[in-house]
Amino acid sequence: MRVRAAPTDLDRILLADTGKLLWFFFKLRGRAGRAAYILGFLFLMVVISFPLYRFMLYPEGTPAAQTWSLIFGICFVAALWSHVAMSVKRFHDLGRTGFMSATLFIPVISLIAFAYLCIAPGTPGPNPYGRSPNAPE
Repeated sequence: MRVRAAPTDLDRILLADTGKLLWFFFKLRGRAGRAAYILGFLFLMVVISFPLYRFMLYPEGTPAAQTWSLIFGICFVAALWSHVAMSVKRFHDLGRTGFMSATLFIPVISLIAFAYLCIAPGTPGPNPYGRSPNAPE
């Protein structure tokens, strides 16, 4: 018979479930706070950097280079959609329409829009786009 130890604080740490992760990275509804947006963006940079790094290790034209190039392309498209989805949620948190995420595709304005999304505090309390940030509706 096995005796269980008393729960500790480490046992109470909850990891995000798959549904919340899919919502955060791929859905266009709801709100996202500043910290979640910045951390999500950094995660996307790591995701697309690894296949690019692996691609650069192989000589051009080799099967391994072509494979890593394909993997990079798939990761890039997924990361692009995820960044748009996170930006829509971030604009929602600021009380603005998600269509403003189109500013991220305009060359110089995109830097200003990205800095704004990272710095501006969200709307306190409920707004038309959701009750609270970082929670699926």
